[in-house]
Amino acid sequence: MCVCQTMEVGKYGKNATRSGDRGVLLEPFIHQVGGHSSMMRYDDHTVCKPLITREQRFYESLPPEMKEFTPEYKGVVSVCFEGDSDGYINLVAYPYVENEALEQDDMPERDQPRRKHSRRSLHRSSSGTEHKEEKPGLASDSTESIQETKSPRVDLHIHSDVPFQMLDGNSGLSSEKISYNPWSLRCHKQQLSRMRSESKDRKLYKFLLLENVVHHFKLPCVLDLKMGTRQHGDDASEEKAARQMKKCEQSTSATLGVRVCGMQVYQLDTGHYLCRNKYYGRGLSIEGFRNALYQYLHNGIELRKDLFEPVLAKLRSLKAVLERQASYRFYSSSLLIIYDGKDSRAGMFVERRAETRLKRVDSALPESLQDGGGTEPGCSAQPKVDVRMIDFAHSTFKGFRDDPTVHDGPDMGYVFGLESLINIMEQMREENQ
Repeated sequence: MCVCQTMEVGKYGKNATRSGDRGVLLEPFIHQVGGHSSMMRYDDHTVCKPLITREQRFYESLPPEMKEFTPEYKGVVSVCFEGDSDGYINLVAYPYVENEALEQDDMPERDQPRRKHSRRSLHRSSSGTEHKEEKPGLASDSTESIQETKSPRVDLHIHSDVPFQMLDGNSGLSSEKISYNPWSLRCHKQQLSRMRSESKDRKLYKFLLLENVVHHFKLPCVLDLKMGTRQHGDDASEEKAARQMKKCEQSTSATLGVRVCGMQVYQLDTGHYLCRNKYYGRGLSIEGFRNALYQYLHNGIELRKDLFEPVLAKLRSLKAVLERQASYRFYSSSLLIIYDGKDSRAGMFVERRAETRLKRVDSALPESLQDGGGTEPGCSAQPKVDVRMIDFAHSTFKGFRDDPTVHDGPDMGYVFGLESLINIMEQMREENQ
């Protein structure tokens, strides 16, 4: 077990030392829209999350044809707490050393009760505490109980220039605009609370390094969909299986094989992201799911009709791949659909108009420079979209880790969800031609 030295952390990316190693200060991943484990930004192209052995092994054994539809697996890092001069706790990543760090599988019973406590502490704090003037991490007073812990204060040094607004349960806009997806902050607080509650005995953790699948996009619009008609893994307790089955029965997971788990969509008319979370998704009817998908494809000015064909092509291709994966089950896996909110004719028009207003102050510039140098390359090309499967902590297939339960044929619950998604998008395309 490693004893970490104190590090001064003024900005993201400062280096720390631990036995001669150089560390990277981790921060919440700005564009996390769903899930419960905190995704952390490692660098521009890489994110990391707490390592679960089953998920790591699954990434290492992916069939080649599935790799197009999953994040690239980049290895493992060791992550530990380090205190700064103000008494706050931060997470710092170091090169992984064998047998030094702990993963979630090492503590199978710890997760559920402590997550409940940290959620209650979050509910006690108003959304008004989640503002930009706050500082990352948790106060390092180890005598404070987890039940008494206030929400950790966060100040993202790497933040979005575009503000986020969470749509509340009444579909009204929150008055507060923040510089990160609010779900990302929520997950980060819960993660720190859980890790802090174990920090007396466990100083170092394994984190999985994965490709940042939105790094190609200037204004990433992200839809996180929980796929399949069943969410619990084969190793789930009866209690957990019953909870998961109830969630499926009471949501579109049962009727469509898919439900909304999170969303952020850039709005051209207001210049900010609209966000939805998993609680919104759980309460949707079939028609509500259609409306949510419509909202995801609408930029505040127009429906992005140009997205239908490229997204549908990706979904059909993924469906064909999964239908060939006999014995695979992707329980509790999610599907990300991603496009660029900047990549539209309406967006280019709004942006060009703003640029023209700014450049009028210098009339000496040639006209070609005043309007941005002419048409942006590729503006008439098909928009860039991406579809990726994520979260494999409960996935299995024949011969994987000597799992006792062996399933026959492809994961038809997941395939059913893809079919529903394809059908709804095809109907939407026909209705909006």
